[in-house]
Amino acid sequence: MAHVSYVPPRVWVWENENGGQFGGINRPTAGARFEKPLPVGTHPFQLYSLATPNGVKVTILFEELLELGIKEAEYDAFLIEIMEGDQFGSGFVNINPNSKIPVMVDRSNGHEVPVFESGAILLYLAEKFNAFIPEEPAKRAQCLSWLFWQVGSGPFLGGGFGHFYAYAPEKYQYPIDRFAMEVKRQLDVLNRHLETNTYVCGDDYTIADMAIWPWYGALVDGKLYEAAEFLQVDGYHNVARWSREIGRRKAVQRGKMVNRTWGEPSEQLRNRHDASDFELRTQDKLGDLT
Repeated sequence: MAHVSYVPPRVWVWENENGGQFGGINRPTAGARFEKPLPVGTHPFQLYSLATPNGVKVTILFEELLELGIKEAEYDAFLIEIMEGDQFGSGFVNINPNSKIPVMVDRSNGHEVPVFESGAILLYLAEKFNAFIPEEPAKRAQCLSWLFWQVGSGPFLGGGFGHFYAYAPEKYQYPIDRFAMEVKRQLDVLNRHLETNTYVCGDDYTIADMAIWPWYGALVDGKLYEAAEFLQVDGYHNVARWSREIGRRKAVQRGKMVNRTWGEPSEQLRNRHDASDFELRTQDKLGDLT
């Protein structure tokens, strides 16, 4: 395949716009870009997020905790429009210097505890409420291993394959081939494991499932990057079976609606402040539940 090779300069220099869907918001520097306080609701937990796969992990866990009857897990979820740059406001950067969704603030003990990175939030909440994480040491180690498998593997699927296949301003064979190969390897890892396990940690549904499902479940369900045919995901039958099982859970169905701004109106709950918001949604309130 003929192509023009890129020769890296001796010193890399950032250009204001390098194209791609996220080119307009990405910069090589951190810190707040403007002053903007974050809204605060009335519940013990404040979540600032968007219903990307990483954001959905956390709202699923919150809804699962509430489904168990753990009222102390009530939360407010405020929409962060990442394409508008909300994550670079001073209030957001103060609680997450990395300027990525999701970020959570725990106010349940009378003082504020910020937690950022989706995997860290899952682990924090599971330990706080002693739910969806095994107590037995060997099973707990398995759960944490798979949780961090997703944390380490996800960037190959998202920032790697997803970027070069779906978002990059130009398509090049090498990065697409490289990351497609790795994503298929990851799917094979998961598919082989789920051949003899109902969930990722055997018979127990855990935060490992909640971390993995929004990425790899969406992929085998044909809902990620429109890449199902390209990656031939219909061959991963065990992953598909596992994904269907999780997708039928009521808490999962609610969780994936929170902070969602696309799809059918019936699939969206842009801001969430109470369980009744799922029933009381009307077209005029979809964007005005703050």
